Amino acid sequence: MQDFEKLGLFYLGRDDDQKNLVLYDSKDLTTHAVIIGMTGSGKTGLGIDLLEEAAMDRIPVIAIDPKGDIGNLMLSFPELDGEQFRPWVDSRQAGKAHETVGEYATEVAGRWRKGLEQWGQDGERIRTLRENADFSIYTPGSSAGLPISVLQSFTCPPDIIKQDKDLYREKIAATATSVLALMGIAADPITSREHILISNLLEHRWDEGDGLDLPGLITLIQRPPFSRIGVMDVDDFYPEKDRLALAMQLNNLLASTGFEAWMEGEPLDAATLLYTGSGKPRVSIMSIAHLSENERMFFV
Repeated sequence: MQDFEKLGLFYLGRDDDQKNLVLYDSKDLTTHAVIIGMTGSGKTGLGIDLLEEAAMDRIPVIAIDPKGDIGNLMLSFPELDGEQFRPWVDSRQAGKAHETVGEYATEVAGRWRKGLEQWGQDGERIRTLRENADFSIYTPGSSAGLPISVLQSFTCPPDIIKQDKDLYREKIAATATSVLALMGIAADPITSREHILISNLLEHRWDEGDGLDLPGLITLIQRPPFSRIGVMDVDDFYPEKDRLALAMQLNNLLASTGFEAWMEGEPLDAATLLYTGSGKPRVSIMSIAHLSENERMFFV
């Protein structure tokens, strides 16, 4: 076994003298971390390295990818031969090198093989990586990758969250904020009528143990299942005419071209994103580079 093949230690390379291994104890990754560096200094490479090492240790990952770089985790070729590389090489680069695509792919595979050998790695380690975790790329709001349904339902939170009043309020507020962000409404939880109304609707349904979907939310905005918000009548706090305008705005979003992509695919559920049905750890990459700023904020 290689010296760096130890459970709980992430192999990051060697020191400046190329003699000593750099092994990072995964126990130190307890809360937050940030990678800082100049453009081209290797921030993305280090991040991908950390994710690969986590997967090697069967640690599941949910990675939000705003630039489209983390998808490189999928480019793992145990055989390290030209055939595996051929679909992924740039045919223009092959032309510049005066080679066929097949020849260029073989050359690139050779460079990869040689580079990995310099760091004590080979195709068998790549094969182990692929065997230890399931890798998937999701593209919310698009069918380019695996679709994932964000808006089919706002599922009622489990009791463990509902029993923690702070977590429950945070869940309600975050859900209301995300819906309004998708509509382009920057809503303050304290002063926004829209936020307060939607929060109360979510809380009412979840308190009863029921989930809610987007069409149902549109209906409840028009006809709230309660008569008061705080100490005020609903119609005084948020007149019916204004509620209809908000419902129309949400309905227009639901009816817009391409919005059905947000409703398709498997449900957004952390448990299934972390493990397969058989219990195998997953690396679930959420690619959001194609989304608008409002859509990114909504999804995150």
